[in-house]
Amino acid sequence: MTQYTVAVLGATGLVGQKILEILEERNFPVKMLKPLASGKSAGKTISFQGHSYPVQEATPESFEGVDLVLASAGASVSEKLVPEAVKRGAVVVDNTSFFRLNDSVPLVVAGVNDEDLSWHQGIIANPNCSTAQLMPVFKKLHELGGLKRVIVSTYQSASGAGKKGMEELCDSTKAMVSSNFQDPGENKVFQRPLSFNLVPQIDKFLDDGYTKEEFKVIAETRKILHLPDLKITATAVRVPVLVGHSEAVTIDFDRPVSPEQAIAALKTVPEVVVSETPEAFPTPRDAEGIDPVLVGRIRRDTSNPETGLNLWIVADNLRIGAALNAVKIAEQLDKQGLIQSKSKFAEHV
Repeated sequence: MTQYTVAVLGATGLVGQKILEILEERNFPVKMLKPLASGKSAGKTISFQGHSYPVQEATPESFEGVDLVLASAGASVSEKLVPEAVKRGAVVVDNTSFFRLNDSVPLVVAGVNDEDLSWHQGIIANPNCSTAQLMPVFKKLHELGGLKRVIVSTYQSASGAGKKGMEELCDSTKAMVSSNFQDPGENKVFQRPLSFNLVPQIDKFLDDGYTKEEFKVIAETRKILHLPDLKITATAVRVPVLVGHSEAVTIDFDRPVSPEQAIAALKTVPEVVVSETPEAFPTPRDAEGIDPVLVGRIRRDTSNPETGLNLWIVADNLRIGAALNAVKIAEQLDKQGLIQSKSKFAEHV
């Protein structure tokens, strides 16, 4: 088995730590690990596969001799350092938003569009967490009935904003309880206090009134499924949940699809666990710490009962929405022989 020198960029962050955990869980063939982070984290120690590795400050020179980079340190860091890694011969799976809609960069959900890996030029983008969990479901349902129009409402946990988001939710909840629900404390991460509240804004507002998060769901879905003309709209809401994104979805199909047909089709998807009765609906707590996408409450759309369905989709956003998908992409790259030291793709960057 080929083994690789693997760098994790953003190794001390929430997703970076989860990447390391999943690399170890799935026994990815790591010959040597390079944990990379900002200068303030340099010198910390990370334990991996029975060895201790010092965290190094991420610089262009850090990628010398690296075969594979799993990057999750923010878009501005990826903009600066990912091309440097590719120039030095590494293949990069990037978790940030920076490369996702670049026409020369494949945007991949493992098990959904693995074939797109074949045309990578050194960089593969991992989609937004709220997009990623939709894709195994949407792919199978498109095969079943042809997606005509999709409406997505997301209910996204605090962990989507990283460690600081989770800490702010916990601090705000404590402040509310201790003040008899009068004082939510400071909110620096979220636009409004999140404890005992819902915030219908994730990321910045665009000129058309949609947020960047909503735009990501729309544009990334079209790219991954190779459906550039798909009619799709989204509303993204931050909710006071620590881990696990939930999504209420309405789909109009090109032809009649029954709830029973949809359930039967989704039961054939390895990445999906589907509830067959309304009462067995999944929640974020059910999804936390596990790999599958959970689907429930599949029912006819009363406004379009012949060719419309409603469904509820839940997943651990730190796994399928980020770290797990990154590692599964790396596994597919390995399987297809697309991780190459001194990559032939470096000349294109």
